[in-house]
Amino acid sequence: MFTYTLPPHLIAHTAAEPRDSARLLQWPEATETPFAHLPTLLNKGDLLVLNNSHVIPARLFATRPARASGQPPVKIELLLHRATTPTLTQWQAFAKPARKLRVGDTLTFPAGVTACVAPCEAPGAPSSARPLERSREAPNTPSARPLERSRVIHLTFNLPPESIPPFLQAHGHTPLPPYIKAADSPAVRARYQNVYSNPAAAGSVAAPTAGLHFTPQVLQNLTQKGINIAHVTLHVGAGTFLNPTPEQIASGQLHAEYAELPPQTAQRIQQTQANGGNIVAVGTTALRTLETWGKLGCPPAGFQGDTTLFIQPGFKFQVVNQLITNFHLPGSSLLMLVSAFLGGDAQIEKLYTHAIQKNFRFYSFGDSSLLTRHDKA
Repeated sequence: MFTYTLPPHLIAHTAAEPRDSARLLQWPEATETPFAHLPTLLNKGDLLVLNNSHVIPARLFATRPARASGQPPVKIELLLHRATTPTLTQWQAFAKPARKLRVGDTLTFPAGVTACVAPCEAPGAPSSARPLERSREAPNTPSARPLERSRVIHLTFNLPPESIPPFLQAHGHTPLPPYIKAADSPAVRARYQNVYSNPAAAGSVAAPTAGLHFTPQVLQNLTQKGINIAHVTLHVGAGTFLNPTPEQIASGQLHAEYAELPPQTAQRIQQTQANGGNIVAVGTTALRTLETWGKLGCPPAGFQGDTTLFIQPGFKFQVVNQLITNFHLPGSSLLMLVSAFLGGDAQIEKLYTHAIQKNFRFYSFGDSSLLTRHDKA
């Protein structure tokens, strides 16, 4: 279930240029058009909802000082996973090799920046012998070298909040998926960012990739046609790259990610629905945020906080009518979400078989699709 065989040549190693030249598959119609023509497929009065989260360079390298004289320092690779404060000063992170860390250790980064493995000890105190929090391994973590045998740790940086973003920009690396054969560079970093992302909403460790096809011209054409645009925020964590466990599938709860749906977006959704327009989510992250709001009863004030919503077949959608999304990895929670949206395994098998036969490009830098919910088609 939720598996398929993808010919290797269909994995997109580079993004389409220009952005809106990617192919767009409309389903269930099974018709194709360049992404630039998206405005022609939507109706005046529809509402397009974008996730404006900004991607940070979340892969870091640090040094743990030697514990005793004569011992060498230890190099540690980190992938920031999820901010635990809005200021971005405290994080959950995957660490490798985690066995070399203890609670209270101090890690040293370039430019003299340090962070302690929380809970932090008093300055100058020796690190505790307490073991780190155990977490399942993260073999699919999207770094150039997967963080196998990694474990979740908690970090507190010794920087003021306003210094965190420039520190990450200067010394962090973009954790591109391993199938993207490109070194981290300003050009690649810019291409892996949505044109409408908001630097004030920094916090994603991976791009909400459904939006990578949008250009300012496409957004302008949508507005000129009378298609409204609203924003939500969901900070994508490294957990999005982990296939769900049997326990998560049974509980219906996925990894937590911070999400926010502002009051003005809630009002626009309700106005659109009252006027008979469609709610079009750009990406699974926007959809997850919208349906979390739906599960909360669609409060006019919106919401902000963690969401653990796991959308799988049988889920009852309350908000989203159409979904713009790329083609996803086998076994992923994203593929399960799309299956639920289309009405089950048989429908997603038809979609993916068609996409493979027509040589659509897959994954983060791949082509796109516009899906209509199974009970709205």
